[in-house]
Amino acid sequence: MAVALKKLTAIGPFKIFPTQSFPLSSPSRFGTLYNFSSTNQTTLSASPVNSENGADVDTLEFLKWHNGGGHYHKSACIDPTVLIEIGAIVHSKSVLGSKVHVGSGTVIGPCVTIGQLTKIGYNAAISNCTIGDSCVIHNGVCIGQDGFGFFVDEDGNMVKKPQMLNVRVGNHVDIGANTCIDRGSWRDTVIGDHSKIDNLVQIGHNVVIGKSCMLCGQVGIAGSVMIGDYVVLGGRVGVRDHVSITSKVRLAANSCVTKDIKEPGDYGGFPAVPIHVWRRKIAICCRSSNKGKS
Repeated sequence: MAVALKKLTAIGPFKIFPTQSFPLSSPSRFGTLYNFSSTNQTTLSASPVNSENGADVDTLEFLKWHNGGGHYHKSACIDPTVLIEIGAIVHSKSVLGSKVHVGSGTVIGPCVTIGQLTKIGYNAAISNCTIGDSCVIHNGVCIGQDGFGFFVDEDGNMVKKPQMLNVRVGNHVDIGANTCIDRGSWRDTVIGDHSKIDNLVQIGHNVVIGKSCMLCGQVGIAGSVMIGDYVVLGGRVGVRDHVSITSKVRLAANSCVTKDIKEPGDYGGFPAVPIHVWRRKIAICCRSSNKGKS
């Protein structure tokens, strides 16, 4: 897409918007938000492009942000302390709180809300979501894309189920590089406050994760799973769809949850069972193997 640069002229008077409320489990405090639609700043070329939902986007509506050199839609509400690095873009009606940092190559989709002090790395794609205060979103993270939902119609064809809802990320959440979190289809996908997610984690649509959970690398959570508070999933744990895991559960690496876990404690194996049962099974297998060799 060609970019036509015009001479930067003086910035006109700011239009002040009222303080926004943030719909998460704990209140978010935004600074005063500004809309720069009345300014005469560097704009992108006027050629229309297609957005994710297929609608035309008039690139003439995008202006150059004064702090970092990125671009933003003139209808976006952005605190003046926000840093939008060159190559990043903020779409229409998005709200960015004070001291948010948006890395180069990142795209903030329409109507996204991001709380104060949140840092977003390079080449992230953020859409259909709200993100709380003091979060860290690492490079390449994708939040708010459609979930994997299909059904077979009467003619035997695969038909896509509507994915129309959002993702809600709480406060003080860390999301590792190249992690994907899908938007909801029948309820919002939710990540609770203070939860920490490692690199290369897949979280399906409609998943609800409680507060202070830890998900290690390559965890895969299928759609519509409910996870309580203080849950730890070791590396490469898999969780099947529509199961529930109660609070204060820890799962060993490479475990697979195939049914509800209703009691707190440590679990492991495929299918996941209480850890002492899993260890006993491993010991029995090892003894049987050694007897066979002798």
